[in-house]
Amino acid sequence: MRFFILTIFPNYFDCFKNYGIVRKAIKSGKVEVNPINLRDFTEDKHRTVDDVVYGGGPGMLLKPEPIFKAYDYIKTLSKNPYVLITEPWGRRFDQQFAKELSQKEDIVIICGRYEGVDERVKSIVNEEVSIGDFILSGGEPAAVVIMDSVIRLIPEVLSEEESLRVDSFSDGLLGYPNYTRPAEYRGMKVPDVLLSGNHRLISLWRRFMKLKKTYQKRPDLLEKAILSVEDRKMLDYIYKGKDFEDYLKGENIA
Repeated sequence: MRFFILTIFPNYFDCFKNYGIVRKAIKSGKVEVNPINLRDFTEDKHRTVDDVVYGGGPGMLLKPEPIFKAYDYIKTLSKNPYVLITEPWGRRFDQQFAKELSQKEDIVIICGRYEGVDERVKSIVNEEVSIGDFILSGGEPAAVVIMDSVIRLIPEVLSEEESLRVDSFSDGLLGYPNYTRPAEYRGMKVPDVLLSGNHRLISLWRRFMKLKKTYQKRPDLLEKAILSVEDRKMLDYIYKGKDFEDYLKGENIA
């Protein structure tokens, strides 16, 4: 997968490219992250990328020429790049969106700055995207969020791909609690079921806790999640304020 990021701050992505999972993916040849400096595609000696807004108004606007010329350059490298632009009114970025993007070969992300971009740029855009209802100084942080989320979905990028199946939002629910050594710390103990060695009970506990956490913190997710008959039984106990042990007893699970 190749990413092309159209930006006036290409060095912004240096740290992102050189650490963690992203660095590993780039080193293995599974991913390319290519920041494209819009100033390299300007038409004047001052390398101007912005101008005043027609009709008046505050701030400056990114000019169309550098963006179109950068896009034309990318088209010489990729036959059919999928073009995103960061916009506050765009489609909300979520795990499903990330999964869809992970199926693409080449993705272009146009990073807005100042008051945004000339509207004519939208003629080359496939999708507008937002990472949330808040204000950023530019599209670069959003581009990092998008790329990080998508890259980890590429096969063999994660050393333990089981993480993809248990992380929050992977199945529409929040994740379950995790513990590590020591088994007791400052009077707080790891749940006995996790020390039992009974993998069936551990699996049931984790599912119960995923449902419980989602109900407590993001109940809206339950409306869209695909739930099994067993999930709904667990939720009945959770709705009534009962715990995992009550569920085991009530369902006669040894």
